[in-house]
Amino acid sequence: MEFNPDRPRFDQSTFYGRLRHFAGITDPFIAFTPTPHLLKAKALMDKCRSGEELPATLPELHRAQRLFQSAFHPDTGELQNFAGRMCFNVWGGTMLCGAMMIWYKSTPAVIFWQWANQSFNALVNYTNRNAKSAMTTQDLLVAYTSAVSGALGLAVGLKQYFAKREVSSLAQKLVPLAAVAVANAINIPLMRQK
Repeated sequence: MEFNPDRPRFDQSTFYGRLRHFAGITDPFIAFTPTPHLLKAKALMDKCRSGEELPATLPELHRAQRLFQSAFHPDTGELQNFAGRMCFNVWGGTMLCGAMMIWYKSTPAVIFWQWANQSFNALVNYTNRNAKSAMTTQDLLVAYTSAVSGALGLAVGLKQYFAKREVSSLAQKLVPLAAVAVANAINIPLMRQK
C-alpha cells in the first residue's frame, strides 16, 4: 500500500483534483471532530513519515490525512484555533452573515455585527497565514483596524444615507454585504502582503 502523508491524495494538476482536495479539508462536517481524534490523526501521519509499520487501512489513512490537513497548520504543524480553521468557516460565516442581515436596523447592532464579522475574518486569516513570512504585530493591527474601519464606515454611512431616503428593505439588507466586501478588499491584501 503506497501512501505519502505529505502528498495530496488527489492530482493537483487538474481542477477536479484540486476541488476534491480542498472540498475535503474544508468540509464543515469535520469542524467538530474532537481534539483527541485530531491528535490521533497527527500521530498516524507522524508514524507514516517515520516509516513505521502502519496499523491502518488505506481509507483510514486518507481520513486521518484529511483530518490532519484540516486542523494542523501546514508550516508550523501546530493545532489550529478551532474557529480559525477553514472547515469551521462555513459555520462561523453563515451565523455572522445571518446576524448581520437580521439586525441591520439599529446602528449599535450594525456596528457590533460588522466588528464581530471582521474579527472572525481576521482570526481565519491569521490562523491560515503563511507562517514562513514574518508578520509583525503592527502589520496585523493595521490590517485588522483598516478592515474594521472600512466595514464600519461603509455600513454606518450607507445606513444613514438610506435612512434619509425611501429605500427598499431589500436594499437596506444588502448594506452588510457591501460592507463585508469592502472590508475583505482591504483586509486580505494587507494580511497577505508579505
